[in-house]
Amino acid sequence: MDVSTTLWVLTILGLGALIAIDFFIGRKPHDVSVKEAGIWTIVWIVLALLFGLGLLIWGNSQASGEFFAGYITEKSLSVDNLFVFVLIMAKFSVPTHLQQRVLLVGVLIALVLRTIFIAAGAAVIANFSWIFYIFGAFLIYTAWKLIQEARADEDEDDWEENRLLKSVEKKFGVADRYHGTKLFIRNNGKRIMTPLMVVMLAIGTTDILFALDSIPAIFGLTQDPYIVFTANAFALMGLRQLYFLIGGLLKKLVHLSYGLSVILGFIGVKLVLHALHESGVHVPEISIPFSLAVIGGVLVVTTITSLIASKKQAQREAAEAAEASTPPAAEAGETEKDSVDA
Repeated sequence: MDVSTTLWVLTILGLGALIAIDFFIGRKPHDVSVKEAGIWTIVWIVLALLFGLGLLIWGNSQASGEFFAGYITEKSLSVDNLFVFVLIMAKFSVPTHLQQRVLLVGVLIALVLRTIFIAAGAAVIANFSWIFYIFGAFLIYTAWKLIQEARADEDEDDWEENRLLKSVEKKFGVADRYHGTKLFIRNNGKRIMTPLMVVMLAIGTTDILFALDSIPAIFGLTQDPYIVFTANAFALMGLRQLYFLIGGLLKKLVHLSYGLSVILGFIGVKLVLHALHESGVHVPEISIPFSLAVIGGVLVVTTITSLIASKKQAQREAAEAAEASTPPAAEAGETEKDSVDA
């Protein structure tokens, strides 16, 4: 898709305006209700749909299909990332009324970092077509790793700070409590960070690790930097509201890792086939409509099976709890006999 400099500028300005509106509405720290999160989640999804339809009308079906495939993939990976966000919030004991501010700034940091990754990836792809082999192999490895982690069935109830974050904390120092929305305070004449600043950096820098699989994944669906950027932008900027909307449902998506592993593995194979095709090898290439159908189908099946499995697990736990609270028949009989003797 041929994108002019004017369209790039207008797109960035438009997204910037949406971010500013979102920030203005949520500028006052408050507990985000399910209703508010639901409304804004719908708004961001509708805007993404309108953008994709705009690509179909003023661009072409190929660009529109690539955008929707990339958007759905990035949104799915973002939902998986919410698990880590929950752990970070718990690690730093972030007050509920400050969480929306943390996520907003954290997502902005993530967007800047991903823009850099996208620009670098586009430059590498333009000059070295063999990079598709590496991207494809990495995604297949990531898919296998996700399956191994899911089969291990180990609940990660803690989150460890990365080295970069630890070095920043050591250099600037951190206050012992939150000071509203302040990011820095003066303590004995020294300027130190507040925990709010630390948790914002934690969410923003953690996205570097997330980008290691999400950026190659979307480049496996499209090599158009404009579509890669806009799909990432729309997926990320609806993440804050999604956090509050489905926060309680995250633990019910027990099969999400399996679904993402299938998607990443599928895109990895697609990348390898594309690389072979670029090298002159006659192999079939996977079309965008087929990719979109596979991604959507996997997510629907994963969601349904996750909810069914979670419901059965809840029923088993309820039955076990009821059984544990009911005294054995023998003990009940002895208790009754003792009462009669008395």
